Amino acid sequence: MSVNSMRAVVQDRFGGPEVLRVAQVPRPTPLPTEVLVRVRAAGVNPVDWKTRAGGGMAGVLGEPPFVLGWDVSGVVEEVGFGVSTLRPGDEVFGMPWFPRAAGGYAEFVTAPARQFARKPAGLSHVQAAAVPLAALTAWQALVDTAGLRSGQRVLIHAAAGGVGHFAVQIAKHLGAEVIGTASSRRHDWLTGLGADRLVDYTTTRFEDVVTDVDVVLDLIGDEHDRTSTRSLETLRPGGLLVAVPSGVSPELFAAAEKHGVRASAFLVEPDGAALTRLAELVDAGAVAVEVEEVFGLAEAGRAHAHGETGRTRGKLVLDLSS
Repeated sequence: MSVNSMRAVVQDRFGGPEVLRVAQVPRPTPLPTEVLVRVRAAGVNPVDWKTRAGGGMAGVLGEPPFVLGWDVSGVVEEVGFGVSTLRPGDEVFGMPWFPRAAGGYAEFVTAPARQFARKPAGLSHVQAAAVPLAALTAWQALVDTAGLRSGQRVLIHAAAGGVGHFAVQIAKHLGAEVIGTASSRRHDWLTGLGADRLVDYTTTRFEDVVTDVDVVLDLIGDEHDRTSTRSLETLRPGGLLVAVPSGVSPELFAAAEKHGVRASAFLVEPDGAALTRLAELVDAGAVAVEVEEVFGLAEAGRAHAHGETGRTRGKLVLDLSS
């Protein structure tokens, strides 16, 4: 193996999990203000398998071949000219370049130093790799977009998923009353994370039992049983729906206006400063990380197949340590 190459999971065409394969690709070199990070673990997210199949961020990445992955945790190997915040040997985590290609399913990545933060001291690299994209989505949606504050009520759909389980904890940390939708087998766990009330979506229509909430964080979208549109009925006048996976269609926007509420689309951004804040919350015990299953780099296809079932508790992670 050459020092100028590395292992990575590549895909040469759009398709199912079987299109993912491990190959040798050129190792990147950091430009000024960038760092080279030796990846110890990479998180697996819904946007990954959607992009693999031709949806998600495929329009940004373009036609294959490319290397998927945006969540990484690892060790700074080299720093480019002008980097002042990190040095070789620092343990870091981040969500570099999103939505542009980051190539996280690989042994090395390069990105601007300020798109990373120091890894929470209490987490392994596998645990830390589960944090960036999901926790930043929850943080930016609830804090930056919704301005959620103490005493407000928030409804979180898919509360047991990657983004959802972080959102429950962040909302509780902010002092909100937290209502979540999840199957009953996840209720005890989510209660332990801070949820005040839970609705089993398999037996109950949430709009029949939830009313007068200030914010809805919809992590499901209208493609699945019109979840976004139905959520409008749960909001108080002037309340806000933050629609993550499918955005806000003209029809949904019009429906929100008719209900006297607001609807906002959302896309997460790289944010080293917010990651530093999240790391502090993790180390303080205010936010816990749930990793359901860990896979080897060569098992990326199997990780995608598992994720696509839509029944994951927390996150899935690729371990590159071996």
